[in-house]
Amino acid sequence: MVSRARILAALLVVIVLAGCQVPRPPGPEPLRYRDTVFSAATVTSNLVYGSAPDGAGNPVTLTLDVYRPAGDSQTKRPALVWVHGGSFRSGSKTDFVPTDVANTFARLGYVVVSINYRLLAPNTCIANPGQAACITAAIEAQHDAQAAVRWLRANAGTYGVDPTRVAIGGESAGGITATLVGLRRDDPGTSGNPGPSSTVGGFVSVSGGVPSGAFVDSGDSPGLLFHGTADRTVSPSWSRDTADALLRAHVPFSYQVQEGAGHVPWGQYRTLYLTQSNYFLYQQLDLAHAAGQPQSATARRR
Repeated sequence: MVSRARILAALLVVIVLAGCQVPRPPGPEPLRYRDTVFSAATVTSNLVYGSAPDGAGNPVTLTLDVYRPAGDSQTKRPALVWVHGGSFRSGSKTDFVPTDVANTFARLGYVVVSINYRLLAPNTCIANPGQAACITAAIEAQHDAQAAVRWLRANAGTYGVDPTRVAIGGESAGGITATLVGLRRDDPGTSGNPGPSSTVGGFVSVSGGVPSGAFVDSGDSPGLLFHGTADRTVSPSWSRDTADALLRAHVPFSYQVQEGAGHVPWGQYRTLYLTQSNYFLYQQLDLAHAAGQPQSATARRR
């Protein structure tokens, strides 16, 4: 019998080759996790999820903000970790893109955490991202993000999270970080919350990926990769090579190109990024069968 993962891989490969988008999941409106069913999010800010050393060995306290659908009584909801951009040397969990994503997905019914992580990169990473210090900064950001994934699982009961349905995403450096978390489950790091799994059910990368499709193997998490062809900050080849490697490894993925677009063109492609991330994660986290869904959510499209 062909596994569900292989079927989805074949489906998403067809999507890529046909130049199409991830289809809207079937089911009547309004449908939790696919449609906006809550009017607002409640935010709990500056929760500590771990600690790790900076470049000089000094401890850095890692914090996150939790976004939950206001008025929701469901106790087992999918969760999304979002990682901000900033070339691994700047940016914040309260920047526009992470807060936009967090509020959007919380209104769908998710629990979302927007994280701060260690910013260890030297200024020269923009010009030379392959240098050793820049690679170290990216890997340590990966470790911090994995600690946030584990924090969600360790605190699932407190925040109403389904620990079997956790995903990650990010833009720019955050997209690279999210890709690394999806590909490097066997390198969890030591930034906090040992014990729970660091594996995610899917990752979303906007203007990220990894060079040369590094680290990909058949056990990796499904990925959704967006990239503009005119990106001069992170080479479009990073997402293309990652997608090619996922294809060879038979891992479900969708690779979507924005012709002529630059680096993280959120203003131009916001609707595409949010809608496609929504549909992709709905599929990969099997949210038709998540807690709180009506039986009609599993109805097949006619």
